[in-house]
Amino acid sequence: METVMNQPKKKLHPHKFTLWVAIASILMMFAGLTSAFIVKSNLVGWSNIAIPKIFWVSTAVILVSSLTLQMALRAFRQREMNQYRMLMGLTFVLGCVFVVLQWIGFKGLWNQGVHFTGAAGAGQFLYIIFGLHALHVLGGIIALLVMFIKAFFGKVKLYSAVPVEVVATYWHFVDILWIYLLVFFLIIG
Repeated sequence: METVMNQPKKKLHPHKFTLWVAIASILMMFAGLTSAFIVKSNLVGWSNIAIPKIFWVSTAVILVSSLTLQMALRAFRQREMNQYRMLMGLTFVLGCVFVVLQWIGFKGLWNQGVHFTGAAGAGQFLYIIFGLHALHVLGGIIALLVMFIKAFFGKVKLYSAVPVEVVATYWHFVDILWIYLLVFFLIIG
């Protein structure tokens, strides 16, 4: 005789499911763009570009921001709200610093003559791909700001970590996406 155990299936929260669908579509978009970059880079007259060193600093900043956001998530789960607020605020500031460093890096590229125009250069792809990443980072910063404001002014009836988990997953995603793009342009570009 077999004993059948009825364990409730763990269902994925609808917000998390929606996030994963969005991440999959974003990945497909960037895969298409980077594939087009590879194809175009094989054309005659293609000019490569040198990635500014400040992008390495911005990479360190976004990696630290992912760490602080993960620590904020842990603090939220442990109901250490003062630590959660501080870490969420720090993550938001680091996200803003990342954007400023990116702006400086792209301004440097522009001053080096890497422009959006030109039939055989990497500039078009660089600005489109990194610009789209910047839009996703901006969305993440807005989400961080909303979570930061809710940490101070929101009323917590249920300590559901789902909103914090969704924001953390998205932020880690844009972090990993940035690293992929940086490595891609270092190797291929």
